[in-house]
Amino acid sequence: MQETNNLGYILGLIILLLIAIIGFVLYHLLQAKKEKRELENNFYVLERKVNDLQLETLESKLNPHLFKNILNSIQSHAYQTYFALDKLANVLDYILYESKKKFVTPKEEIDFALNLIEINKIKISPLFELKIKTHIDKEDKLYEEPLLAPLISIDLIENAFKHADLQSPDAFISVIFEFKNNAFAMTVSNKISDKKVLKKERSGIGNATLEQRLRIIYKNNFKLDKFVENDIYIAHLKINLLEYKTEMFTAGR
Repeated sequence: MQETNNLGYILGLIILLLIAIIGFVLYHLLQAKKEKRELENNFYVLERKVNDLQLETLESKLNPHLFKNILNSIQSHAYQTYFALDKLANVLDYILYESKKKFVTPKEEIDFALNLIEINKIKISPLFELKIKTHIDKEDKLYEEPLLAPLISIDLIENAFKHADLQSPDAFISVIFEFKNNAFAMTVSNKISDKKVLKKERSGIGNATLEQRLRIIYKNNFKLDKFVENDIYIAHLKINLLEYKTEMFTAGR
């Protein structure tokens, strides 16, 4: 009788232990399924954000590259620090505040680009030929209307200063801004370095980003041409803002 009671007691303990183990396993299975659902939900949320905020993702790639070049320039030319910091303050204000907007005015973007060029001038010798021209119809109604994507001028300007031949006696950089007939345009050209930096640098990402932004925002209302002629690299961008505004209005945006 005693042995029967002991056996029953042991079986009871085994059953309780099995129930506890099964409960433990089920609990962790349920927790794993819950965590899996949460991870899947987080993934889908992130995926939606990536899809919905594609332009913001592209634009964010521009800022670290810009800051690095600016700060390196200022650090290596301490004697111009005060002047450079003044220009840098304007650039930072633009990036931190204006670039958060979907659109800025052509006037704001051109002013920003001119400040950016002033900072980049620190990199070059006073004897280096840097030609900056503006042909602007300030009476054009769209000149101060927010229709231009912010920071759209960075890549072309930075590319010129990065790849220009700064040592050659006939080296130069030319930047021309135009705003007339309801269109924004800029032409950037520079003498190509004999060191063939253009082929070695992994700078295609910036150019690809610019083209991608333009296609997403302006569809068929822009033209970007890049070509080499007599060892001179030329990039020309033109955006027809009137046609773009008309399409936005028609689409009800």
